[in-house]
Amino acid sequence: MKVQPYLFFDGRCEEALEFYRKVLGAEVTMTMRFRESPEPHQPGMLPPGAGDKIMHANLRIGDTEVMASDGRCTGQPAFQGFSLAAAVANAAEAERVFTALSDGGQVRMPLAKTFWSPSFGMVADQFGVSWMVMAVA
Repeated sequence: MKVQPYLFFDGRCEEALEFYRKVLGAEVTMTMRFRESPEPHQPGMLPPGAGDKIMHANLRIGDTEVMASDGRCTGQPAFQGFSLAAAVANAAEAERVFTALSDGGQVRMPLAKTFWSPSFGMVADQFGVSWMVMAVA
């Protein structure tokens, strides 16, 4: 079994993919727009003009594959009840990643030494996705 996160950005997926590519070095390995669907969508399933929005995307962040979509394109992404944990090599990399994810976001716990990590912090990025950033050495 393989469990993968699937994030719905409600109309901001393309922006999010570019952000993660820039700040995390993510590689977008696949995108399909709603207009490219091999089957037509049911009437009322998408708002007008959503054809260029992302129906499905795959991105690789380090060794992890994450899936993403614009979903219903409501413009109101709501990420609650989970965090993505980014384990990085050292405190300097934790600082770089944490600072990049914080840009336009909200720091929930500043980076600090903990009993399990020399550098751990929590942040919600500009899309509302919660991250726990931790140095493993």
